[in-house]
Amino acid sequence: MIKPEALIGQLTLLLLALVLAIFLGMVIFHQWQMSDPYIKSVMSLTGDPVRGHAIFQMNCAGCHGLEADGRVGPSLQGISKHKSQISLIEQVISGKTPPMPQFQPGVQEMADLLSYLEKL
Repeated sequence: MIKPEALIGQLTLLLLALVLAIFLGMVIFHQWQMSDPYIKSVMSLTGDPVRGHAIFQMNCAGCHGLEADGRVGPSLQGISKHKSQISLIEQVISGKTPPMPQFQPGVQEMADLLSYLEKL
C-alpha cells in the first residue's frame, strides 16, 4: 500500500511537470509564431493609431461598427486585453473566422491597425 505522503509527493511532481510542459509549449509556440517574417516585421514597427483608425474605417468598420462597438462582426472594444498582438495579426490575415475576409495589409499598415486596436 502506498503511503499518503508518497502519493502527495508523486502528485506534486506530476503537477509540476505538467505546468512546466505547458509553459515550455507556450514558449516554443510563441517562438514559432515570431519566426513568421510578416509577423516579425509588423512587431518590429511602431504603429500610428491615427493612421490605424483610418485603415479600420476603410476596411473593418462596415462589420465591426464605426466605433468598433460591433455590428455584423463582434465589438472590438478592449480587444487587446483578450488577445495578444500576434493573435490579432493572425486573426486579420487568416480569414479563418467566417464571415471575416482574409485581409493582409502591408506591414506598416498592420502595425498602425494594431496601434489603433490597442487604444480601444
